[in-house]
Amino acid sequence: MESIDLLVLRTTHDWLQAGHRVLLATVARTWGSSPRPVGSMMALRNDGRVVGSVSGGCIEDDLIHRYTTAYGGPGLLEGAPEVIRYGISADDAHRFGLPCGGTLELILEFMPAIASLRHLLEQLDNGQLMRRQLTLADGAVELEPTATPEQFCFDGRQMTNTLGPGYRMLLIGAGALAEYLATMALFNGFRVAVCDPRPEHMATWSVAGVEYLKGMPDDVVRDFKADLRTCIIAVSHDPKLDDLALLEALHGPAFYIGAIGSRRNSQLRRERLIEHFGETEQSLERLHGPIGIYIGSKTPAEIAVSVMAEVLAAKNAVNLPGAVSVSGAKRQRDHQPF
Repeated sequence: MESIDLLVLRTTHDWLQAGHRVLLATVARTWGSSPRPVGSMMALRNDGRVVGSVSGGCIEDDLIHRYTTAYGGPGLLEGAPEVIRYGISADDAHRFGLPCGGTLELILEFMPAIASLRHLLEQLDNGQLMRRQLTLADGAVELEPTATPEQFCFDGRQMTNTLGPGYRMLLIGAGALAEYLATMALFNGFRVAVCDPRPEHMATWSVAGVEYLKGMPDDVVRDFKADLRTCIIAVSHDPKLDDLALLEALHGPAFYIGAIGSRRNSQLRRERLIEHFGETEQSLERLHGPIGIYIGSKTPAEIAVSVMAEVLAAKNAVNLPGAVSVSGAKRQRDHQPF
């Protein structure tokens, strides 16, 4: 399952290629509370079919009524992009399901150029981070490769959106926890790969859609070419596999690096990496362990929920308070009087 951004762009391209008229809507600015963040996209076909989302559903319904033939309207026209705003008044906010005080501004692109979309998708599929800039006056689109993700920007004249390849997860170890974690990652739009040189562990792997990478984990991590949209998680419980893989990961740009283990095992791992491999407390700051947020998890499925929540927080640049980490919560629990 690919990310929602890629799904919207790919569907827009495919609909255009099939001869349909298509509108591409992007959340450009918000004030107050809003259901979807800036940069969120949806594709609207002339017959009313929708992929993606810009709200909780009411604004999508209004766009369908305005711009498609689904309810007898004139259908999609061509022309320069438009800016449309919802929720300025309390009545509008209530009508369109916006929170109290919420205002949402959309950019509507009518019949985006299929050649530009095709080139963009080719670059994204090749793992390239891309900057897409739209000029509202004439609908011109400029595409440029970039190495640095940027915040979505709309200044009233131009919209700039950095679009990246899908998020990836590399799992070291193919046990039950890895299977649950892979399943959750797939549902969250990650491409998932697993490495485990132990054939008896891979023999029972049952999650479809996951790439199996052969070799020793440290070599696999090196060849995986992690980027800013990659997370690497060691769950083999075998230091011979986990430690070397983590060392390679820590020297790359992955947004999340973590390893399963108790507080004691995590501390012993840090001591090994410092004593035998020249790491420092500073160089290990990016290493999560014990991984996950504290929910009292005991089973592999529950632990996977905990870990996936922490990964998504890191992906979304949410700084979790120390008290919700496994180690922080357990330290707090240990010091509570009984």
